[in-house]
Amino acid sequence: MPISTFLPVLTGDEMECHSMKDPLGVALFGLGRAGMIHFLNLIRCYRVQLKYIIDLDIPKIKQLLIQYHQRHTVALTPEEAEKVYNDESVGAVFVCSPTFTHQEIVQNALRKGKGVFCEKPISQDIAGTEACYVESEKAGKPLFCSFNRRYDPSIRGVLNGIEEQNVGDIHMVKMCSRDSPLPPMSYLKISGGIFHDCAVHDIDVICWILHQYPVSVYAQGHAHIKAIAEMDDVDTVAITMKFPSGALAMIDLSRNASYGYDQRLEVFGTKGMLVSENQRCTGVQHSCTTGTSLAPMHFSFPQRYADSYVLAMEHFLNVMEEKEAMEITKESTLTISKIATACEESYKLGKPVELFLTQPEGPTLKSDTNGEMVTA
Repeated sequence: MPISTFLPVLTGDEMECHSMKDPLGVALFGLGRAGMIHFLNLIRCYRVQLKYIIDLDIPKIKQLLIQYHQRHTVALTPEEAEKVYNDESVGAVFVCSPTFTHQEIVQNALRKGKGVFCEKPISQDIAGTEACYVESEKAGKPLFCSFNRRYDPSIRGVLNGIEEQNVGDIHMVKMCSRDSPLPPMSYLKISGGIFHDCAVHDIDVICWILHQYPVSVYAQGHAHIKAIAEMDDVDTVAITMKFPSGALAMIDLSRNASYGYDQRLEVFGTKGMLVSENQRCTGVQHSCTTGTSLAPMHFSFPQRYADSYVLAMEHFLNVMEEKEAMEITKESTLTISKIATACEESYKLGKPVELFLTQPEGPTLKSDTNGEMVTA
């Protein structure tokens, strides 16, 4: 079962500590695909009190509040959002509304001294994202861009294996991300396109585990679905990235995999290979005279990445309580967006695009002449 179905077991000291604290008052903007995930996680979390939900569909909010016995949560339209900003009992907002609304909500919340958890992207462009981080710095409040796949236990396990030098000098990284089911056309029209909606997650994970940014990218794509072609977007993409260490990364994207939510990661190096395979609904296998059958893989992202959404939320709450430093920084958020833009540009130009990016601070793992890992 996902982590989100359980409350943690606290020690006596922890119980005493939490009993002395009031839960953090939060507001949720948006009840779309991501908003529903966060709604269910927030109402299960003992560390927060969901005070407001802001969405155009007030009947939907009220039905949910009745269904989940949330008598003290208030439903508001976006036009009434000022009530949230002016409520001093609200310490943080979760932004899951359509992308074009993000920047205004983020800036308004920060100006009123509230922490912000925002689904990617923070804004529709780099300048808007930078402006939001300026507000965060002025307010002294955290702005968290939720690249939630960093918090997936399997992906984090691959990172741990790299840090333990289990693969040696990394030569190749492969990621496969194929959507299931095909998202609604109404969503795709406002998604920002496949590079900023889908590829950005894989770009972030690869740069994070390599602790490097690419020096060049090359992307090709095609729209097999007519409605997507009419949006001037594509549904199938292949991306190659080259990194300063010489490592190559390949990303395989599709908007629609008929057999389930296909999510794979492979890291290959001089000492071995680490793989995060597809996860399935159950571990049951059926073997008989005609062969072996497996349970289907997860249907879509809410099921596959259930734990990562919870763990990303827990990290944000720890940052709010000053228990942890922010893992997803301004610099990484802006840089990943620039790389996604370069991939989109490469696709449109039909040729590789070179990048001249400031590399992440801290140790970078390279190999010496014997293939042993050394810190540069």
